[in-house]
Amino acid sequence: MNHLVGKDERMWAMIAHLSALIGFLIPFGNVLGPLLVWLFKREEGPFFEEHGKEALNFSISVTIYAAISSILLIVFIGVILLTALFFFWIVFVVIAAVRANEGKTYRYPLTLRFIK
Repeated sequence: MNHLVGKDERMWAMIAHLSALIGFLIPFGNVLGPLLVWLFKREEGPFFEEHGKEALNFSISVTIYAAISSILLIVFIGVILLTALFFFWIVFVVIAAVRANEGKTYRYPLTLRFIK
């Protein structure tokens, strides 16, 4: 994308990414936040559509990775994986939000693309 993306569209794209942090307060809020923002605002424009889908796909992917890591708690490696996943999640959500606010596209690493 370029600098022609409107301020409102950039703000909502940033909110789509940051809404995943609701997961700190509500179980599965990390998926519900981006899902709700995307559902209500997806018609706002292609820039938001792209960021909304990306935020939702990343949140779903992180939830799957957390479930697998939780199962691996049995063999202790899960503790290490969950800790690494937590920091990975926070860092990349913030990076994506900043990029969205700058009007740039962003693709999260290690993301399963369920919503196309």
